[in-house]
Amino acid sequence: MNLSDQLTRTAQNNPKKVAYIFNEKEVSYQEFDALVTKFASKLNEFGYGKGDHIALVSGNSPLFMIGLYGALRAGVTVIPINPTYTVDEMSYILKNGDVKGVITMDVLMEKFEPMDALLNVEDYFVATTGEEVTDSSLTAKMKSFTKTVEDGDLSFETPTLHQDEVAVILYTSGTTGKPKGAMLTHKNLYSNATDVADYLKITADDRVIATLPMFHVFCLTVALNAPIMNGGTVLIVPKFSPAEVFEVAAGQEATVFAGVPTMYNYLLQTGKEQVDSFKNMRICIAGGSSLPVALLNDFEKQFNVRVSEGYGLSEASPVTAFNPLDKPRKPGSIGTNIKNVENKVVDELGEEVPHGEVGELVVRGPNVMKGYYKLPEETAVSIRDGWLFTGDMARQDDEGYFYIVDRKKDMILVGGYNVYPREVEEVLYSHPDISEVAVVGAPDPQIGEAVISFVVSTNPSLDEEMLKEFCSESLTKYKQPARIHFMEELPKNTTGKILRKNLRDKLSQN
Repeated sequence: MNLSDQLTRTAQNNPKKVAYIFNEKEVSYQEFDALVTKFASKLNEFGYGKGDHIALVSGNSPLFMIGLYGALRAGVTVIPINPTYTVDEMSYILKNGDVKGVITMDVLMEKFEPMDALLNVEDYFVATTGEEVTDSSLTAKMKSFTKTVEDGDLSFETPTLHQDEVAVILYTSGTTGKPKGAMLTHKNLYSNATDVADYLKITADDRVIATLPMFHVFCLTVALNAPIMNGGTVLIVPKFSPAEVFEVAAGQEATVFAGVPTMYNYLLQTGKEQVDSFKNMRICIAGGSSLPVALLNDFEKQFNVRVSEGYGLSEASPVTAFNPLDKPRKPGSIGTNIKNVENKVVDELGEEVPHGEVGELVVRGPNVMKGYYKLPEETAVSIRDGWLFTGDMARQDDEGYFYIVDRKKDMILVGGYNVYPREVEEVLYSHPDISEVAVVGAPDPQIGEAVISFVVSTNPSLDEEMLKEFCSESLTKYKQPARIHFMEELPKNTTGKILRKNLRDKLSQN
C-alpha cells in the first residue's frame, strides 16, 4: 500500500466526503482522486515515469495536493521546495536533485528565468493565479497546470509502485552547510501517515487545519497525509495568520490543529477574544522545535484544549514520538514511541544509557529514510545498524517518556560544563513579560563559551539586569546568561522555527 492507492481507497469508501476546503470551495474525495488520476495520466503522456524527479514549488493550495499525489501516482519522485527560497537556494536543490519538471505558480516564474539555463528542466506546469504569463523567456517550456489536468485520462492505470522506491526527496534546511536530500520511500511515508493517524485517532469526522507549509514534512504527514488515510477533511490555510486560523477554526468547526511553538505563541498573544473559535478543537499538536512549558500551560488554560507535543525529523518521515492521548500528558516531554517506531538514548559509542541520563536520540522503524540523495558517506554516518542518529540530545524517564534536551550542535560548553540552551530558555519563558527567547553560545577567551540570550519583551521597562536577576533565582552561575539582547522579533524560517544560526552570525558581526 502507498499514499496514492490509499487515496483511491478512501475515495471509493467515502466518495462524497469532503477531502479539502480552500477559499470556502469544497472538493470531495471522488473529485480529488479523479484530478490526481488525470494529472498522472498527462505526466505519463509527457514522458514522466519512474526514475524521474519533479519539483513542487508552491504554497498551501489544491495545486500542491493534486501535484503531489498526481506525480506519486505516475511513479515520479517529488521534491517539495520552499517557494520563498532565493534563486541560489532553489537552483541548488533543482540541480542537485536532477529535476526534470517543475510544478509551480505563475507568480514564481520570474525566479526560474535566471536559473533555467543551468538546469535540465524540460517542463514547467504552471497554475495561474492572475493573468496568464505570456512574456516569460520560458514560455516554450510552460504548460498550464489547469489545462493539463482537464485534458487527463481517467482510465489511466497506475504503474506498480514498490514500497522501497523513492517517493519524495526532502531537502533539509541546511543550517550546517548545503541542504541534503532525504530520500523517503513509499513505505516510509505510508507507514508514518498510518501510524500518526492511528496514534492521534484521526477519523473521517476530523477537520484538520493545514497552515504549516505543505512543503515541510510536519504538515505533509500530520495535516495532509494522515487525514487522508481515514477520510478526514483538510482545511487549507495558504499562510499562517492568527486571524485566519481563528476564522477557519470557527467557521469550519476544526477539530485538529498542528503548529510550531511560534504559532502557539502568536495565537495565545492575540486570541484572548477568540477562545470560542477553538470550541470544537479535539486536540492541538506541537512539533518542529521544543514547546516551552510555560507557553503550553498558558495555551491550554486559555483555549481549554489539550496540546500534545511530539517529535520528528525529515529523515524519519517525520514522526517518531507523541504524547499519548490515553495517558497523562507530560509538559516538556515529546511523549512515547508511536506505533511501529522505536526511540532510544545512547552514548558516544552507541550504547543505550540508563534512564535519566542524557545522550543522543536514535530512531528505528519503517519510517526511517532510505538515505541521502547522492551522499553515501553522509548516509553511513547518519544510519548505523538500522538506527538513525538524530543529532538531538535527550533523556528518557522510567515511564518511557522522552525529553529533548537540545540539539547536539547547540550545546554550549562553559568552563568545561555543558549548558543546554533549552534549560535557560525555559527559565526566561517563565517570566511574565517575555514572549520569545533564543539562547546561543558565543566564543569567550576565559571560559570557552558564554551563554547569550536574545529575548522579545512585552514590557518596555524590563532591562538586562532585571532579567539576569530573575535567571539567578533558577539557574546556577555557569548557566546564567552573560549577556541579554532585546529584539523586536527573533529571526525565523518559513515554518516558524527560530534561526539560532542567524543570531550567532549577528554576534560575530558585532
